[in-house]
Amino acid sequence: QLEVLHYRLSISSKHHGSPAQSSYQALHAYQESFKPTEEHVLVVRLLVKHLHAFSNSLKPEPLSPSAHSHTASPLEEFKRVVIPRFVQEKLYIFLQHCFGHWPLDASFRAVLEMWLSYLQPWRYAPEKPPQSAEPLPRSVSEKWAAFIQENLLMYTKLFVGFLNRALRTDLVSPKNALMVFRVAKVFAQPNLAEMILKGEQLFLEPELVIPHRQHRLFMTPPFGGSFFSSWPPTITDASFKVKSHVYSLEGQDFQYKQMFGTEVRNLVLKLAQLICQAQQTAKSISDHSAETMASQSFFSWFRFTPSEMNGSYTGNDLDEIGQDSIKKTDEYLEKALEYLCQIFKLNEAQLTQMMMKCGTAQDENGKKQLPDCIESEDGLILTPLGRYQIINGLRRFEVQYQGDTELQPIRSYENATLVRLLFRLSSVLNERFADQMDVLCSREDFVGRLCRYHLTNPHLVQKTRYTPMVKDRTSQNWGPRISLRFLASYRTLISLLMIYFMASWFYIGPVGCTFIILIAYFLYAIIMTFFSEGWKPHEH
Repeated sequence: QLEVLHYRLSISSKHHGSPAQSSYQALHAYQESFKPTEEHVLVVRLLVKHLHAFSNSLKPEPLSPSAHSHTASPLEEFKRVVIPRFVQEKLYIFLQHCFGHWPLDASFRAVLEMWLSYLQPWRYAPEKPPQSAEPLPRSVSEKWAAFIQENLLMYTKLFVGFLNRALRTDLVSPKNALMVFRVAKVFAQPNLAEMILKGEQLFLEPELVIPHRQHRLFMTPPFGGSFFSSWPPTITDASFKVKSHVYSLEGQDFQYKQMFGTEVRNLVLKLAQLICQAQQTAKSISDHSAETMASQSFFSWFRFTPSEMNGSYTGNDLDEIGQDSIKKTDEYLEKALEYLCQIFKLNEAQLTQMMMKCGTAQDENGKKQLPDCIESEDGLILTPLGRYQIINGLRRFEVQYQGDTELQPIRSYENATLVRLLFRLSSVLNERFADQMDVLCSREDFVGRLCRYHLTNPHLVQKTRYTPMVKDRTSQNWGPRISLRFLASYRTLISLLMIYFMASWFYIGPVGCTFIILIAYFLYAIIMTFFSEGWKPHEH
């Protein structure tokens, strides 16, 4: 597929003349039909690594006076021009296509590593880095400044493309957090950001006298003769080299977006804010998982949890990533934020304020706030930020059953037959003794408090956060009633069986055991009634 694309680009170049025009047209002509695979990207990355190693094996030019008589061999000349002449333009088009069309998932890691391999030719240089006791980041040598300037768009424009992708991904995912960390770590190498900034300054220098646009550094030689001897001598003006690179890939009308300009800096600040939010979300997930593990009991293998009692679901799909993955995510994001601060010289006070703002994403109950909404006549309406928060799992609405608790669907931890039978029995009792229960619950003495604690359902409106679709909801109070549905729970049944089994060891029969259970629960109810003023009503 890569060979076919290269062949099409060469044919397009012959027909359209200008390499810049051919590159631009080739990019837009084939980007819809060309769909590279992950294996394709891995092969291209392998090619890039071998070409870097091949080019870096070029012998340095001698400094002796006899250097003028030295003539480069065809192999040495090929090593010097193989990347800018044969690879740069096609790889740039290929990377732009991948950045713009690759799915927003973890498979983009292959494209990312291919891009980072091309940006770091010093990794494949023959010289060995100095060994030190502490692994310090390796500084980028000044000898690579020419490579960076002649590949400026590879560093700057593709970096902006990665920022736009990162702002649309879920950074709570460890794989996505790792990609942000990898890019930030590469660009934070000492001296690299300064050389990129120098390349941008060279490009933005005013043009003095530039002849008719022939911005290819190496022009295609005419047919016949030596393939290398026909190339013109290398241009020495650094500013002209950078302009030639940019115009040859993007055309003369290209509006360059500075990597260290205000617009890109705002994108980096948005990414930093997103990183803070992702860290807060990961911490909330970790705390929720810890609480869930601590609250598990012997009966958890019956798939019974306290959240299922009131028909609510407070979980998240990210709960399954595990504590180790959450820890890795936090480490990746923390280091990525540190590297971004180094690259763009971000204001530490501004970041501290941003992190404090993200830290206030918990309300007085210790739970996350609702997604960002605005008030309207029809109720709460999600803003674009609120939709983004829901899609990325940063905030969510608590999903709870809001109807009659007696009519909610039968759960997996309940016996369906018993639920139906106990519902009919409860309905008969409630219809027969409704007036008596109303009179008892209306009393202001201890008996009234005891009855209200057992026979009154909680007001769901007071504890439930509604969907933002409807503003006004009419709450319905079903009044005092008996609910026996808890007896259909497998947990309750197993608990009663275990109590009866243990009572049989002390020669206590079923009738006597039932009487003891009722007496014990009655004493417990009396004690709880004394403290029920500040407690929510009992749900059974």
